[in-house]
Amino acid sequence: MTPSPQDDPKTLVSTDWLARHLRDPDLRVLDASWYLPAQNRDAKAEYAAAHIPGARFFDIDEISDQRSSLPHMAPPPEKFISRMRAMGVGDGHQVVVYDGAGIFSAARVWWTFRLMGKTDVAVLDGGFPKWQAENREIEDMPPVIRDRHMTVSRQNHLVKDVTQVAHAAKLGEAEILDARAAPRFRGEAPEPRAGLRSGHIPGSKNIPFAEVLNPDGTMKPPAALKAVFEATGVDLKKPAITSCGSGVTAAVLSLALERIGHRNHALYDGSWAEWGMYDDLRVATGP
Repeated sequence: MTPSPQDDPKTLVSTDWLARHLRDPDLRVLDASWYLPAQNRDAKAEYAAAHIPGARFFDIDEISDQRSSLPHMAPPPEKFISRMRAMGVGDGHQVVVYDGAGIFSAARVWWTFRLMGKTDVAVLDGGFPKWQAENREIEDMPPVIRDRHMTVSRQNHLVKDVTQVAHAAKLGEAEILDARAAPRFRGEAPEPRAGLRSGHIPGSKNIPFAEVLNPDGTMKPPAALKAVFEATGVDLKKPAITSCGSGVTAAVLSLALERIGHRNHALYDGSWAEWGMYDDLRVATGP
């Protein structure tokens, strides 16, 4: 197995890389599978039936700020610490996150770790589908958990709230990148969440998250990623704010930005679940 030139333990690693490091004592693997209701998949049941050896299940809906009415908002640091310690994840660990779709929800957990100041975290390129397609080792046993101390330092610049996004949209001081499918962005398709208006944040640009992925669910190489952003008219010299339906696939764009060396990006945590709810926020339709 030759190491992929794309392997970077702070952003994205290949299945070859993970297979080589799977028994490392300071490696922790997380199954962060999460699905939309319409996908009709049970992430927890799938994890219980089969997962990468040693993987822990990271529940995006539970490890969140449940004081908020919005879906799976970033957890408070103290909750993140307690959940990670209970999963045996702590300081000094290299974390690899995967999901059952390829690259879908794993990037959200990658971003959550970075929000907490933890940078030794990578997404598994191609996720569980690629791992299984290569007939790699799987198990159905829960891992043995040993408590590990964790310290966090919340990086507030990596997340934006609705006021900050509205300000950025009004002044045009950042590129707002929307990862939703084009019909939803244009306002032609209804939102999956009831009660939300259709359309997009004025001035935002649409890069459906699948555009940064290959057909097999792996992420495109950096040169191709850069071309995707540039083809959409994104000024990569400006700060970027990523958005989507509820802050999950926005993180796929955040990961893609990080892969091309664009460091000045943040994620709009409320995303369209929040913006689409408030009648006093302007909504644009069309391309």
